[in-house]
Amino acid sequence: MSATSRRDFLKTTATRAAVVGLFAAGVIELRASPLGMPIGCQTWPVREMLSKDFPGTMKQLAAAGFQSVELCSPTGYAEYGFGGLSKYSGAELRRILADAGVTCVSSHFTIAELRENQQKAIAWAKDAGLTQILVPSLGGPVKPTMDDVKRAADEYNKMGEHSASAGIQQGLHNEEFELSTVDGKRTYDLLFALLDPKLVKFQFQVSTISRGYDAADYFTRYPGRFISMHVQGWSAETKKVVPVGQGTLDWTKIFRAAKTGGIKNYFVEMNLEMMKASVPYLRNLQVS
Repeated sequence: MSATSRRDFLKTTATRAAVVGLFAAGVIELRASPLGMPIGCQTWPVREMLSKDFPGTMKQLAAAGFQSVELCSPTGYAEYGFGGLSKYSGAELRRILADAGVTCVSSHFTIAELRENQQKAIAWAKDAGLTQILVPSLGGPVKPTMDDVKRAADEYNKMGEHSASAGIQQGLHNEEFELSTVDGKRTYDLLFALLDPKLVKFQFQVSTISRGYDAADYFTRYPGRFISMHVQGWSAETKKVVPVGQGTLDWTKIFRAAKTGGIKNYFVEMNLEMMKASVPYLRNLQVS
């Protein structure tokens, strides 16, 4: 998620005292998860903890049952708690993650920082051992024209080409601009036609079901175009985000379709109480 929308989306994040209590239960050992992928989480919900104690936060996430994490760039997300990551060399960062028992192949970068200095972003990603650079949004206007969408796609294709030449996969999340419409058509669907599938993959935000964007539908309609997803449960009755496995989403259907879509990893992203409550369900969910 983008910096702005994350702030709005996670207004109900548990208090620090509650967070500490959530992790007090100890380590959860995981032996299975959908499609054999590690159970991951986005680190945005723990940004305040991370800014104070990155190594300790990674250990607490591992204790909660997460096997992989997705970071946010220390440059683009500096004001939100990730700036402290810049003090670590790539080797130090990898050691901290390894010591905690989690892996990391992906991080979010803002489109603005890629425009300003994509080479710097790629250098940091490679130094940290990452293979994926994701942007939350291409940052176009709220009410774009077709020309706006084409310009954004052309720019991002060039960024994708630059990343590919360095051995990094570029990927696009779906927020804000991507959820707009042009002449009655979804900008998101237009981008699938305009972005080069060899250069750009997609990361799906499952909670956009609240706007009518169905994960299983998109994975099925655009096979092989996705690389990851941000995972949230959803209740159609209450119109609220809930822990994975609760609510009304068919997760077996979603993960089966995710295989078709090309998903390589997924990251739970909600407030910490709900993230932790999602782990047992994901641990036991078997999808062939």
